[in-house]
Amino acid sequence: MERGAGDYDFSAATDYHYGRFPPTALDYRRLAKPLTAAMAALARYDQMLKGMHNSEILLAPLRRQEAVISSRMEGTISTLDELLRYEADHETSDIPDEANYRSDVIEVALYARAMKLAQSSMAEGQPLSTWLIRSAHRTLLGFGRGAQNAPGELRQEQNYLADPLKRKILFIPVRAEQLGPALDGLFAFMADEEWEILLRAAISHLEFEAIHPFKDGNGRIGRMLIPLLLWQGRVLSQPHFYVSAYFERRRDEYIDRLRQVSAHDDWMGWILFFLAAIEEQAHENLRTAESIRNLYEDMKGRFREILSSKWTVAALDFVFTRPVFRNNVFTGKSGIPPATVYRFVRALADQGLLTTIMPAAGRSPAMYSFEPLLQLVRA
Repeated sequence: MERGAGDYDFSAATDYHYGRFPPTALDYRRLAKPLTAAMAALARYDQMLKGMHNSEILLAPLRRQEAVISSRMEGTISTLDELLRYEADHETSDIPDEANYRSDVIEVALYARAMKLAQSSMAEGQPLSTWLIRSAHRTLLGFGRGAQNAPGELRQEQNYLADPLKRKILFIPVRAEQLGPALDGLFAFMADEEWEILLRAAISHLEFEAIHPFKDGNGRIGRMLIPLLLWQGRVLSQPHFYVSAYFERRRDEYIDRLRQVSAHDDWMGWILFFLAAIEEQAHENLRTAESIRNLYEDMKGRFREILSSKWTVAALDFVFTRPVFRNNVFTGKSGIPPATVYRFVRALADQGLLTTIMPAAGRSPAMYSFEPLLQLVRA
């Protein structure tokens, strides 16, 4: 929201914490146990990923679930099924189909695409920087409603976090003329290895949200920064750790903890909340990953029995990473010959493992879903 957008009440607004970033007085004795517990939980989760012959089997469902939940926190409502159908239709195209899909579905798909872009840039040597978040933001808001909110551009006017129902301003982010120095300070802090990595992640996420550098999409970009920073800090072997589900379950506390830093310098309250989020979500992500792994091992035997082919594992990996697909993509992405793919699909459908979502029509191939996996990961 920008100045002049309405007669909002500023009387209870909290202002950005000028001159108080990063915190200078933390009680490390109180932080020691939560830090150790959060790091141990993260290590167990990451070890699970390293143990898979193809970690994408676990990561693809979790990544899409994060896109749905993180977007939902900003009022963008879509389901995992809608996202997967959209991706199945647009795997080979970068241009969203705004005519046949709801704008919310497109926005969630763009979140997943923005995260993938950021990961690719960092894998090529780009550090976390203003340039990188602007690139991710340009993708995130590239189409639909977001395209009206200056994709990739830092805001040039004051913005606010508000309660639109009560018409009250809750928080006033950093002034527009100080955005550049504020972001420079933030990314310098992210790279400062004198700070323990989970403390850096906690403080950096809050600081980004308090700076609020864009007209829209700040919450989603801010949550992307968490796994990217943990990956950059070598805590994770891949940048796929998703914490939005915890924040969504405790949305009111999440927002209040963020505000209390600026209002009362309560960095400790926020950091302890963040560490609890990391620990609990690591346990939850690990449980989900174990369920996916167990399903994979169970399905390996069933696929081998049903398909009786040297392509069995390739087919199994494909449906786990793309649980909604069209036949032409199955052939193109798995490397399995077309005639074999069609035989596989018929056999798996006959055994109830694949469900037809859309039958073939004209030149459009049929669309299928792999329901055993979707039942585990639907948000």
